[in-house]
Amino acid sequence: MGQGAGVDKRTTQRLKRGQLPIEARLDLHGLTQAEAHTRLDRFLAGAQDRGQRCVLVITGKGRINQEGGVLRQMVPRWLNTPPSRGRVLSMSQAQPKDGGGGALYLLLRKRR
Repeated sequence: MGQGAGVDKRTTQRLKRGQLPIEARLDLHGLTQAEAHTRLDRFLAGAQDRGQRCVLVITGKGRINQEGGVLRQMVPRWLNTPPSRGRVLSMSQAQPKDGGGGALYLLLRKRR
């Protein structure tokens, strides 16, 4: 996870620290992989269309005895494939107040 091209260091640091205002949230708890992937794509498209820049995606932490939940592992992969890859400038694990390891801050590209 990290900084994308076109994101300055200050903005990247503010994203990591949870200092950018969260303009939309998506909670994927309890969904199947197929449902979660579809909702994530729709959510990102809608947020970008509305001009929202910083969004929070909650995946959940998964089972403690595993390496984390399926969605926690899959969401970053999905974000690195089209069409999500073209919408997301940067991502970072959320701060504990916003879900910590079970959530991601995403900085979206401006709509052209």
